[in-house]
Amino acid sequence: MVASRRAVPDQPALPPGVRRGGSGAARAVPLPPVPAPPPPPRADLSAAQRRLITELMRLAPVVDELGQRFTAAGHSLALVGGPVRDALLGRPVSDLDFATDARPERIATLLKGWADAWWEVGAAFGTIGGRKGELVVEVTTYRDEIYRSGSRKPEVTFGDSLEHDLVRRDFSINAMALTLPDKTFVDPHDGLGDIARRLLRTPARPEDSFSDDPLRMLRAARFAAQLDFEVDADVVDAMRSMAERITIVSAERIRDELVKLICAPHPRNGLRLLVETGLAQHVLPELPRLKLEIDEHHRHKDVYEHTLTVLEQAIDLEEPGSEPDFVLRFAALMHDVGKPATRRFEPAGGVSFHHHEVVGAKLTAARMRALHFPKQVIEEVSRLVELHLRFHGYGTGEWTDSAVRRYVTDAGPLLDRLHKLTRSDSTTRNRRKAERLAAAYDHLEERIAQLREQEQLDSVRPDLDGNAIMALLGVPPGPVVGRAWAFLKELRLDRGPLPREEAEAELRRWWADQPESAG
Repeated sequence: MVASRRAVPDQPALPPGVRRGGSGAARAVPLPPVPAPPPPPRADLSAAQRRLITELMRLAPVVDELGQRFTAAGHSLALVGGPVRDALLGRPVSDLDFATDARPERIATLLKGWADAWWEVGAAFGTIGGRKGELVVEVTTYRDEIYRSGSRKPEVTFGDSLEHDLVRRDFSINAMALTLPDKTFVDPHDGLGDIARRLLRTPARPEDSFSDDPLRMLRAARFAAQLDFEVDADVVDAMRSMAERITIVSAERIRDELVKLICAPHPRNGLRLLVETGLAQHVLPELPRLKLEIDEHHRHKDVYEHTLTVLEQAIDLEEPGSEPDFVLRFAALMHDVGKPATRRFEPAGGVSFHHHEVVGAKLTAARMRALHFPKQVIEEVSRLVELHLRFHGYGTGEWTDSAVRRYVTDAGPLLDRLHKLTRSDSTTRNRRKAERLAAAYDHLEERIAQLREQEQLDSVRPDLDGNAIMALLGVPPGPVVGRAWAFLKELRLDRGPLPREEAEAELRRWWADQPESAG
């Protein structure tokens, strides 16, 4: 997803109300006020402009009210960034970002009497948030953000110019605005043209932009994944030469960008860009390490390409219309990260990766801890990585009841995700082999369904609880009870539910072999 350096193609037609200057950039001129209800589409309106007007009509009460409120108080206000971009792309707009010359304390005063709720969490960075009905709004003072060398926190300075505020934004497609309440379309960096070209460029020199905020390099990869846009070649060069500067950004900010990238519609685009520019070496080094050198006899597949394909196949197995499943996607991305450390060339030929799932689970957990993921998410993803080969350990023969119980019990609440991860891990081009693996997994799921009809599988427990164990053996709470419980759990997994009398008899036989029973 890297654009070449060939001459910029012919500029796309701009919507009525916008004209170009000598440099090719669009100059801000007033658009006609948006009427209500909207007029029938006019033939001379571009598709992008019609989308923008349609979306503005939906948001008009909130946008107009806030614009008039700030203007009456002597301040400027503009709808900026993501909402303008998404409206032009025909994407739904749920949250609204505004920029103003008003300082944070003044913004808070203006929101208090208008919003249903308001908050000052981002006041130190010039942002005051609020909620009006179902819409969340954020109003930010025109600003600059600069990272000093070695600093992990940006220094914020407030400004008084919309044009200066726009030039400091990450990409031209996010540097468009609508001034309010007059609805003037402001596009000094030809963001609309870049939308037409499906191109990511920075408003300023990319080196300056990334120096001011290195996280923008990750945002380039994220937008490539979200929008399926190409990235300007100069931007890619700057990312490559400045990759190490990402290390001054906090783990939490890096984590949040990675989550958005992986949950995007086209994560392969963004991940490839991270690897090709060297950024992945600093934020997700396990990924480029998968680019193992393939031996001359091609005794193993390209693990890196296999991993990206597994990720895409896992995405295809998500429920239609559901939210992206980060746990499943990240497990798919990390499932083979243990292979570089476990690769062995066998004397008889071939290559092995023994226990790579165990090593991979540990590497995954360590990386996620470094990125400050929540404990539960770390446990879920690393457990899936650890279990992703479990199906193959049973072979393709008939699954016993005991094997089915252990598979379901080991997966626990992750069983559905494990089904999807295991199926997506088949990337063989051998059609017969692929069909054989799919049929074998179909059979496993059928066996699980059959056994569920006969007994409780989702929470397999011993036939006797702790109180019954203590009463039968005449022992107090302690390690003996835990060992007895574990014995009965294994018995339950092997033989299924037992009558109480049989379970008690088995427990007595076990107890007779324990050293404590002699006392």
